[in-house]
Amino acid sequence: MTLPVALLTGGLGTRLGKKTVKKAKALVDVAGQPFISRQFKYLKDQGIKEVIICIAHFGDQIREYIGNGSKYNLKISYSEDGSHLLGTGGSIKKASKILGENFFILYGDSFLPIDFSKVEKSFFEEKKPALMTVLKNANQWDRSNASLKNKSVIYNKKNPTKSMNYIDYGLNVVKSSIFNNYPSNKAFDLADVFEDLSNKSLLAGLEIYDRFYEIGSVNGLNDTINFFKKKESKL
Repeated sequence: MTLPVALLTGGLGTRLGKKTVKKAKALVDVAGQPFISRQFKYLKDQGIKEVIICIAHFGDQIREYIGNGSKYNLKISYSEDGSHLLGTGGSIKKASKILGENFFILYGDSFLPIDFSKVEKSFFEEKKPALMTVLKNANQWDRSNASLKNKSVIYNKKNPTKSMNYIDYGLNVVKSSIFNNYPSNKAFDLADVFEDLSNKSLLAGLEIYDRFYEIGSVNGLNDTINFFKKKESKL
């Protein structure tokens, strides 16, 4: 594995209620461990060497807990939004200065049982500025927002069409140049960047067949806890 991972952790976590009133969502307990620890152990197992954490809300808690990443055998650094939240797109644009030309984007509330090397390989093979992993969803996990045809994605998170039966899985690989035309230190949504790329046939797609897990909602958190409990009871 050669590419670093940008991890988005700046969300407010409002859907988790009391669990995130005084705690960063990434540090919520999942079957006995902070969620972010589970992410990092898996990233290390996947061959990832470097992670840049985009922090904002309760970012100091994350920095204090994770440190430089040595306890995970990862190189970890931080990109902070600053006094104003930059949104998912603005946070990544700011972090891209230290991420380099190509990198993964992963959400801080997602656990993805996926082969990262396969995704990286597909990105370089498709030769497009961005690749989105997608799952055939049919509105099962959340509202479908993408179509996949000939390894290309049509994506619209805010106003999906009825014909869309895929959902963005939560792992993307991009070139930093996709943010060149977006403002620095101003808030914008990563979904808008991907929608624009897809409209120009510049968003490659890779279909994933195993469901994702997320802790952004109470139901999602419960599913994720049960996933790890079941997995660890077999060890």
